[in-house]
Amino acid sequence: MATAVQVTFDCADPARLAAFWAEVLEYVLQPPPPPYASWDEALDALGDPDEDRNSRSAVVDPDGAGPRLFFQRVPEPKTVKNRLHLDVRAAHGATGDERRQRLEAEAERLVGLGATRLRVSEPQGFSDLFLVMADPEGNEFCLD
Repeated sequence: MATAVQVTFDCADPARLAAFWAEVLEYVLQPPPPPYASWDEALDALGDPDEDRNSRSAVVDPDGAGPRLFFQRVPEPKTVKNRLHLDVRAAHGATGDERRQRLEAEAERLVGLGATRLRVSEPQGFSDLFLVMADPEGNEFCLD
């Protein structure tokens, strides 16, 4: 049996973070379970109270290849650097000026979605630079 992986984000606003990452990764919000036409309809049927409607959200790869990302509301804010982060492969295989241009263009798009650009990293001994970014809640990720 194959093992599936889900990446879970603790956050303050699951709907906002799910929408951000769906755009970044070209994912979609996970559809509601059948026979429901919307999440509100499904949650109404399950008796989910209105105050819990933004306590969780998920996005999925429409091709079914990538992992499901799950976002859950937690009461405490993020306080330290992530111990695990995502690498968004925006310039895979590109080098030199082409790599820099592709990363800069993608960084500009992500900043427009609510990301923050933190720094450019050009490690000694490596030819491939990458950008360190943060999502709208401050979770670091690399644009590489």
